[in-house]
Amino acid sequence: MKRKRTAKKAAVRKKSVVREVFGGIFYFVAVFVCIWLAAGYAGEHIQAAGESMYPTLNDGDDLIIDKLSYRFTNPGRFDLVVFPFRYREDTLYIRRIIGLPGETVQIQDGMIYINSRELDEDYGYGKISNPGLALEPVTLGRDEYFVLGDNRNSSSDSREPSVGNISRSDIIGKVWLRIRPLSGFGFL
Repeated sequence: MKRKRTAKKAAVRKKSVVREVFGGIFYFVAVFVCIWLAAGYAGEHIQAAGESMYPTLNDGDDLIIDKLSYRFTNPGRFDLVVFPFRYREDTLYIRRIIGLPGETVQIQDGMIYINSRELDEDYGYGKISNPGLALEPVTLGRDEYFVLGDNRNSSSDSREPSVGNISRSDIIGKVWLRIRPLSGFGFL
């Protein structure tokens, strides 16, 4: 009688272990699918190229961009945004928003002015030597943004006709996280 109970308990334990293993595998697969879907629709992995965002970003930094939050909120001043370069397919630019819709941006004597007031910011690396299109006041439309690279004298940005003002619809997302190098890991 004791042998039958012991054998029955062993069979129940075996079924329990099998259920637990399959349950764990199912849970792992479900989590993996959810992360994969979220990464495809809400985020994206990109790599910084060039020195236009130095010292904030370096060439080769691996980044995650948030593609979801701008569906619910508007981009803000100083956000790092990703948008396509209109003259080269498969080329993405990362730049910092300086001017917001409806504002007037001008660069004089290396300083940035928004609506005739000097912009208080400390992202720029070096004094701006070439104001480009912003030598004259640039008034932004209802859905336009003026962007600059942090490495102001080594950046192709809204000061140049090839980039110009960025339309809201062209913004893919906001740079959210640096994942590599590990020494620079963190939210941006």
